[in-house]
Amino acid sequence: MKHRRIIVTKAGGPEVLQVIEEELPEPTAGQVRVKVLAAGVSAYDVMVRSSRLLPPKPPFTPGVDIVGVVDKLGEGVADLEPGQRVAALLGFGNGGYAEYVCVPSEGLVPVSPQLDPAEVVCLIANYLTAHRVMYETAVIENGERILVQGAAGGVGSAILELGRLANLEMVGTASKHNHTIVESLGGTPIDYRSENVVARVREITGGGTDAAFDHIGGFRQLLRSYRSLRKGGRLVWYGVAATKTYGIRIIPYSILTMLLLRLIPDGRKALFASDESEHTQRALPELLDLLSEGKLRPVIAERIPLTEARRAHDLIERGGYAGKFVLTTESEGGGIS
Repeated sequence: MKHRRIIVTKAGGPEVLQVIEEELPEPTAGQVRVKVLAAGVSAYDVMVRSSRLLPPKPPFTPGVDIVGVVDKLGEGVADLEPGQRVAALLGFGNGGYAEYVCVPSEGLVPVSPQLDPAEVVCLIANYLTAHRVMYETAVIENGERILVQGAAGGVGSAILELGRLANLEMVGTASKHNHTIVESLGGTPIDYRSENVVARVREITGGGTDAAFDHIGGFRQLLRSYRSLRKGGRLVWYGVAATKTYGIRIIPYSILTMLLLRLIPDGRKALFASDESEHTQRALPELLDLLSEGKLRPVIAERIPLTEARRAHDLIERGGYAGKFVLTTESEGGGIS
């Protein structure tokens, strides 16, 4: 029996994504073969696909977050059963753009079959990232004021949803056509293209925010986020979406900017996102409970068949979307006979 998998053949545009057919992978000791139902698509996937300098080296399969069904157990796996629905955060290179993947059993989190796989896959990377930067890095407290840069995106919208549950006063930057989404998630939108972000934040919040979350990066962008803080506020930088415009050279510039901001003796803090190790197993069950209770409703930009991964990458590069793109397998049966 064969299955389909997407590989990056070389560094380049969406056209370097190729669909291949191959025999099903076999789980080794301690692994589980999972039939993928939904795989997340992220800006990070786009960044590693297009770069010659970032690992892994081609050919590789992108995708760090999946939801699927246990298909086969490797030797020594006793705590899972075939047919059980699970979620996983994968390592780089052995990604989720495939009909079947083999993953270590300890990395799997059980998922209720009543939940929508596409909504669950949004939790794995986006909401876990949001939860981590909010509660482990910024140590947000109920009722604080925050700025969310890129508030209509996958992680930005997740921060807004979690922030609404914590009764935060939230301001979010977004394109004008995404302001309705920001408002629906409890945030006050700012059009970053036509408005002075720092001035508007200070006007709305009465002097600045307690925290600012920035996944864009770059000197000017990080400085804007920093200047939007009140005294004692925390800037958390957790991504480099600006690579889409400026390339990976923006990464060292962003690191240098954060280090320089940390030297300013004005009571504000510039924080790098905390390590994600062990965070998945601790926080994902909590997020799944919130989803089951209807307290979270992830924003899905579009559900796209696995074999159309190129289109998903093209849409991300065009920008202007809200939420997360999700790849879905085209048939419940899975592999190709």
